Amino acid sequence: MYKLKTLVIALLISTVGMAQSGYKVGDIATDFKLENIDGKMVSLSDYNQAKGFIIIFTCNSCPFSVAYEDRIIALNKKYESQGYPVIAIMPNNPDKSPGDSAESMQARAKAKGFTFPYLMDKNQDIYPQYGASRTPHVYVLEKAKKGNQVKYIGAIDDNYQDPESVNQKYVENAVDALLEGKPIKESHTRALGCTIKK
Repeated sequence: MYKLKTLVIALLISTVGMAQSGYKVGDIATDFKLENIDGKMVSLSDYNQAKGFIIIFTCNSCPFSVAYEDRIIALNKKYESQGYPVIAIMPNNPDKSPGDSAESMQARAKAKGFTFPYLMDKNQDIYPQYGASRTPHVYVLEKAKKGNQVKYIGAIDDNYQDPESVNQKYVENAVDALLEGKPIKESHTRALGCTIKK
């Protein structure tokens, strides 16, 4: 009986491990080259002075993403000058989500005054590498000798509906900890949002 229980537990663990895809905290993220709304190609290697990055998979059409737009703008305003710029990536297939076309992205960025790149994952290659499943889904990276190391994965904060009622600012806490050379208390949280349209 004990052997059977051990076997079942081992199988469950291996199944869970197989189900997880994408980066985990501590992994090194590969660079990408994606088109920005201005037509220019953007890579992480373009940012020589950056200490790291706040990568946010987001879009125009998801109510969760729209609710977070001002907070994403605020994150870039606060941390770009400290070496952690925001890079937004739109992962949806525009054929399945017409509100996320290149034209719609350009219009949205202009209307909101985005101060950060808004890239399209045109071939839908990058979001699966990261393991993003929702919009918004955040990955905080820190530049290390080996490359850009994943330090935080998950939600922006704990209340998408009301910025005034936020108790935990997960991304800010993570970046602040990195800037202060301290360990991140919560390095992984559950991303809430719309599923990515393939």
